[in-house]
Amino acid sequence: SIFGKTVGTTLANTSFNYLLTNSNNSNKVFKINTITAANVDGTNAADISVYVSNTSSTASVFDLARTISVPADSTLVITSKDTSFYLEEDRRIIAYASASFDISVMISYEELDDA
Repeated sequence: SIFGKTVGTTLANTSFNYLLTNSNNSNKVFKINTITAANVDGTNAADISVYVSNTSSTASVFDLARTISVPADSTLVITSKDTSFYLEEDRRIIAYASASFDISVMISYEELDDA
């Protein structure tokens, strides 16, 4: 089965914000279609970093974006359908920003399973 899903959050702190988790033994894979980051601060730019880690760690397995400046009132496309990837079991997407509550992130993905 394939289920289209969207999640979003505002990065509440400047350390680890867990955006999407595919837990161990889920028997699913997530096809990540888009990740966007919007700077909701009307005055100041803010930096964002986004990466994939194992669920048991916050260490990066691979980076999607590293310390990229998002201008005030602007949106950054981190991943699009042209650069989609699969989030396998026991992996999660983590993000952090240079300023709390300045960046909102949205992830559009497909959940694939054998059901």
